[in-house]
Amino acid sequence: MKSLHLQIRFLVPLLVTLTVAALLALPLLDRMTLRWFSRDLSTRGAMVAKTLSVAISDIEPGAKRERLRNLLERGVLDERLVGIAMCAADGTQVLSTKGFPDTLGCKEAEATAAQKDPRLELASGAVHVGVFPVNPAQADSDRLVLLHDLSLPDRRSLDTRRYMIIFITVLGLAIAGITMIVAQLSWRGWVSGMRAILRGEGLVRPLLQKGQGGAADSAPPELQPLEVEIRQHIRELEDNLYREHGPLTPWDPERLRGLLRTQLRGDQVIVVSNREPYIHQRGPNGVTVSRPASGLVTAVEPVMRACSGTWIAHGSGSADQEVVDENDRVAVPPDTKEYVLRRIWLTEEEELGYYQGFANEGLWPLCHVAHVRPVFRESDWAQYRAVNQRFADAVVAEARGDDPVVLVQDYHFALLPAMVREKLPKATIITFWHIPWPNPESFGICPWRRELLQGMLGSTILGFHTRFHCKNFTETVDRYLEARIEHEHATISYQGEPTLVQSYPISIAWPTDEERAGWPSPADARRAVFERLHLAPDTMLAVGVDRFDYTKGILERVHAVERLLEKHPEWQGRFVLVQVAAPTRSALEEYREFQDRIHRVTDRINQRFGDAGYKPVLLLAEHHDHPALMELYRAADMCVVTSLHDGMNLVCKEFIAARDDDQGVLILSRFAGAARELPEALVINPYHVEETTDALHRAATMPPQEQRERMASLRMTVREFNVYRWAGRMLTDAGQWRLRERITRRVQRRSRESGEAVAP
Repeated sequence: MKSLHLQIRFLVPLLVTLTVAALLALPLLDRMTLRWFSRDLSTRGAMVAKTLSVAISDIEPGAKRERLRNLLERGVLDERLVGIAMCAADGTQVLSTKGFPDTLGCKEAEATAAQKDPRLELASGAVHVGVFPVNPAQADSDRLVLLHDLSLPDRRSLDTRRYMIIFITVLGLAIAGITMIVAQLSWRGWVSGMRAILRGEGLVRPLLQKGQGGAADSAPPELQPLEVEIRQHIRELEDNLYREHGPLTPWDPERLRGLLRTQLRGDQVIVVSNREPYIHQRGPNGVTVSRPASGLVTAVEPVMRACSGTWIAHGSGSADQEVVDENDRVAVPPDTKEYVLRRIWLTEEEELGYYQGFANEGLWPLCHVAHVRPVFRESDWAQYRAVNQRFADAVVAEARGDDPVVLVQDYHFALLPAMVREKLPKATIITFWHIPWPNPESFGICPWRRELLQGMLGSTILGFHTRFHCKNFTETVDRYLEARIEHEHATISYQGEPTLVQSYPISIAWPTDEERAGWPSPADARRAVFERLHLAPDTMLAVGVDRFDYTKGILERVHAVERLLEKHPEWQGRFVLVQVAAPTRSALEEYREFQDRIHRVTDRINQRFGDAGYKPVLLLAEHHDHPALMELYRAADMCVVTSLHDGMNLVCKEFIAARDDDQGVLILSRFAGAARELPEALVINPYHVEETTDALHRAATMPPQEQRERMASLRMTVREFNVYRWAGRMLTDAGQWRLRERITRRVQRRSRESGEAVAP
């Protein structure tokens, strides 16, 4: 019944279109038919006049008038002739037949015949007027006026119209019939294909068919692009639904644990990263524990709290070895002990080559396309490969079974997925690349580009922050490896093993009620920060929180503050930027030079615009723990993020989470991945000093109501698209993948068993 309705909805416009076409065509046909008959009558009139002229010349002069009348009367016996008249050269009528109208004079007839359309309306009907000389050789010859009946063309036009309507009607019915037959023949196939897609069979059937040696099509060929679009739009619709109505089931630790129990059935989860989530340091008061200022740790640590798995990382603290057991393990966090941290020890030579050398002097500037040349050394590459192997061996040692879920974090371990795959072929390996991925031309600078790509394609799922980074990676593989790329399914198959390449925008854990209860109020936080930094009560406070890295746009941020004080002198003495810059990679020359340059520029600006009690830029080049940052976020009027190139940047999301008073303005670089999720921020190009300056002035003068509207929307986005959702999407995809793999192995095993059973 539904198919019939759809067909009727298609056929009715078709028939209406054909009817309108017929109505528009009929007047045109009438004009064409009339013109054709007019030319025909003019030609026929000339022939009749010529014939009569010959007969007139044979009449004797004495009997001319009577015989001429009889001749003309015989001429009008033709049914198409209405009347004939003879006119003298001076325009007087000599004689006429009985049917010739008395009201029509010779001059009027000549005038009508000279027109383009020689039609004349009489009381008896329309006639065609033709005037022809009796003797064309004489200039003053008599003329014959012939009147033809035009009712015959009208009758033929009516017949033509009738035939035209019949033809179009038959044509429309034929098209409608053919359309309904084709629709009925194809409807069942389309319906079955769509039902298969909506049931999700497109996710499982391809691998089942591959396992059975069949084709990998999950839907009819004409429906496969639609299948891919449906998958993408379902996720987008879910996101829009969350934005408009809030999450039906919010992502939180409990939901993530439930997902692990259902889709992963309690499978073991192992995280691999270079930086550890907790560092044990020996100080004058004994061993202290701290969390490093790292976006990776901020994002992944809540996931491990929910998963109760194992985290493998480099032990870099001065007291790290004092607190681990004989297997280099320690339970963390110290107060709740929710998961296990397994530490790997690196020599100074290994750390210099693997971490400072290949990872941070090579891959980091290569992927960020920053204004620092990447450096690649053979010795660094050897250490990078060796350390990746050590971490891969640790994963194998920590695995309780042959198919754990391994979460590989960031660019430090590009080779590790393939190494783990070699030892644990059934493992589900999820690699998340926290930094941007460059275009193929830029990545081609790396001498070991093929080895890095091969290592990453050992992953089951490869995640990036944005689809743009996924596109860059796919194009890089297409350029440098012989791999089969299926853009419709977002998979890359290398050496027969598929890898799903997807975007998973990372986020933070939304603060709980207990955490917010421990925060100072915005007024108390502002009072404490202003007292500690000796700021005037009317100060407009902007904060920037970054690692001391050249990709974060700290220099561009400071220059924008200088330009603000030049362009708007009213802010001199009242505007202050507090820049928290945690020292990082100080052993690298590029970082030392960058840090020295920031100090020099800051001192110059402070000397130019500051005085004994005022400095427009306060550079706090020291590590700040999480409570100190939260206090600073809640005290600030604005947060400035000017990354020159960034994977996501979680500082902006931490600032949003801290502002439960719905006040404060976020200035965000368009080159940070977060800009695609947070359009309510003031999005700027940090390379354009004037644009950044104008954004600072706009943020400083923004009315509270506009701040409230923007911040409320930003907070809703960050709350709903939190880190648990980030991890949940990856683990959901991993759970579906593991289910398909298990079904495939089961089908293959049964196929082999049935083959052995029937074998002679």
